[in-house]
Amino acid sequence: MEDTPAQLVSNAMIEKRYALITGASSGLGAEFAQQLAALGHPLILVARREDKLAALASTLHEQYGAAVEVIAADLSQPDTPQKIAATCSTSGWQVDWLINNAGVAGPDLLKDRDWSQQQAFYQLMMLSVAEMCHLFIPSMVERGQGRVINIASVAARVPRSGGCNYGPAKAYVVALSEELHLSVAGQGVNVSALCPGFTHTEFHETAGLMDMKNKMAKWLWYEAKVVVCDGINGVEDGKSVVVSGRLYRWLDPIFQSVWTRRFLRIKARPD
Repeated sequence: MEDTPAQLVSNAMIEKRYALITGASSGLGAEFAQQLAALGHPLILVARREDKLAALASTLHEQYGAAVEVIAADLSQPDTPQKIAATCSTSGWQVDWLINNAGVAGPDLLKDRDWSQQQAFYQLMMLSVAEMCHLFIPSMVERGQGRVINIASVAARVPRSGGCNYGPAKAYVVALSEELHLSVAGQGVNVSALCPGFTHTEFHETAGLMDMKNKMAKWLWYEAKVVVCDGINGVEDGKSVVVSGRLYRWLDPIFQSVWTRRFLRIKARPD
């Protein structure tokens, strides 16, 4: 007999199967925390802004009675994944859900001339994701259970001019997630790349892109709760790539088709 939802929640709490969420202080990260807490998972929230993490932790504990741990850390720093793993190990926190969500819009590869900014972007967007998977997935495999969601983007699904960083970085996350899933899915661990389209979060405000957002059609945008629900359902269903939102699921085959993909490659025009 299958467990009821109530039994699943109870089991998660008893076994202390933590969900570790990076970039958890706002946006998709905070929404993942909300939905996973509602499912009964104790949480480990990671972000740079400790005050916002503490406020979110307090809210989630009040709403759901969730056990919430907080780690203030910057994943653009190379030693951060190891420090996070060490904290989890010494604290006895078993991580069975890993949500690699931390990210930024990033610098323009050609226009922004400070190479240290580029390196920090690559560390945050790609190297930290790979290292977090490297650190946490093997123990999931040993236990025969685990779920990993790496936040990618619809921007990873089709090349475009401009920036030359965000889309390629997310394309790496998709490729990494697909190969990881093929490697460990038979051992009880599902890995998904979650590809949202335009989503209502703080992302565009933080990146200084509100003018662009305000000029766009409202029907292109989805709420964070829809994206997160799609991601959780997708990884549970064993999908290695989850494109969120009905519109973007309809567009994605067009983006990937060899017959139409070439027409979407729009070159930049000289200034």
